[in-house]
Amino acid sequence: MDAKFHKHIKNIQLFKQKLCHWGNHFDPFVILDSCEYNQNQSSEKNYYEYDFLAVVKAQKFCCPSAENKFEQVKEFVQNSRKWIFGYFSYDLKNEIELLKSNHLDEVQFPDVQFFIPELVFASINNELFIYDNNQQYTIDALNHIVQQIDAVDLQSMNTINQPVKILSRFDKDEYLETVIQLKNHIQRGDIYEINLCQEFYSHSSLNPLSTWLKLKEASPAPFSCFYKTGNHFLLSASPERFLKKTGNKIISQPIKGTIRRGKSQQEDNFLKDKLFNDPKERAENVMIVDLVRNDLSRTAKKGTVNVEELYGIYSFEQVHQMISTVVSEVETNVSIIDIIKNAFPMGSMTGAPKVRAMELVEQYEKTKRGLYSGAVGYITPDKDFDFNVVIRSILYNQLKNYVSFTVGGAITSLSVPENEYEECMVKAQAMFHVLNNQP
Repeated sequence: MDAKFHKHIKNIQLFKQKLCHWGNHFDPFVILDSCEYNQNQSSEKNYYEYDFLAVVKAQKFCCPSAENKFEQVKEFVQNSRKWIFGYFSYDLKNEIELLKSNHLDEVQFPDVQFFIPELVFASINNELFIYDNNQQYTIDALNHIVQQIDAVDLQSMNTINQPVKILSRFDKDEYLETVIQLKNHIQRGDIYEINLCQEFYSHSSLNPLSTWLKLKEASPAPFSCFYKTGNHFLLSASPERFLKKTGNKIISQPIKGTIRRGKSQQEDNFLKDKLFNDPKERAENVMIVDLVRNDLSRTAKKGTVNVEELYGIYSFEQVHQMISTVVSEVETNVSIIDIIKNAFPMGSMTGAPKVRAMELVEQYEKTKRGLYSGAVGYITPDKDFDFNVVIRSILYNQLKNYVSFTVGGAITSLSVPENEYEECMVKAQAMFHVLNNQP
């Protein structure tokens, strides 16, 4: 599908901010924001395509509530040659394997949602493209929309949230004891690695868009997104890609390995080297790389699964991360939903072996993950796609005034419980910062 409207935008960052406030009047409204990582990172392994994608309104929804949700999404996607946006929640694992999710769920996002938007705004190198999914807007009408966005008064949009009281489902001692129990499972040979997560929450009201913009400012990340649907909001500053398809090539970029940023350039460089050479972090990363290789092999052409980059070190606002890139090729006739389903959920958020790790996640965690550690993204009319991993994210149920964010880390035989807890606190830093309304 060709863009119906194309215009050079002199100040694309200002336009993007105005677009957020304009789009927030619609339901649904979604913006996927790379935070300029496509411009600021030189590595060819980034695979960033758009500066941002934003969509408003919905022509048609797919919100399966019964069984066979993946099959219903597959039918929805196969019957459309238009842009599609949506998400898969972590608990769809129960359709893939004999698993269950019985924990408390206060956020209550639906398990899966996809929709065909009316308008798609895409930015590439300061060029704005608008796709009219239903071919119902004239060029003059689209130009008028751009003028409306340009006219948004940002000063009138400033909103100050009151600091919220954040509670934890785990106290520190409980978390440390749980790490010890999981290490016992590892020593018995039940698993090699597991991602243990803990929820932080508050019964408070938020301005979701204002909170997301502040989160993005505090922690810019290449797979950030704001997802508004009804009374549910995802405010994400995710650094992690789940899966991308471009032509017949599939790209997965698991993150495993984290260290804080330094207070000086010298310390920062030291910490990067420490992360790269850390045996525990390397062991975490390579185990998940092997898991992802296995997941991709289920839909790949024989012999096409390769590791393009191993132990890559990438820097973000609060942390350095170890990111590897695994790729494969698929046949043209393979369903894109089958590609996603066979790799879902992202191995970096489960552990290895995957099924047993997910069973233990259910046993030891205290709340249902829901959309956290699921995936949000888009599908193009040509059946390419790109999905993130929902981490470093705030989930908000506006009807219940329930605020939630979850953080986790990989537990291995080399894990030191105190260090694992501190890693969680580093990952949670930006969310605490924003929700406490710190300058």
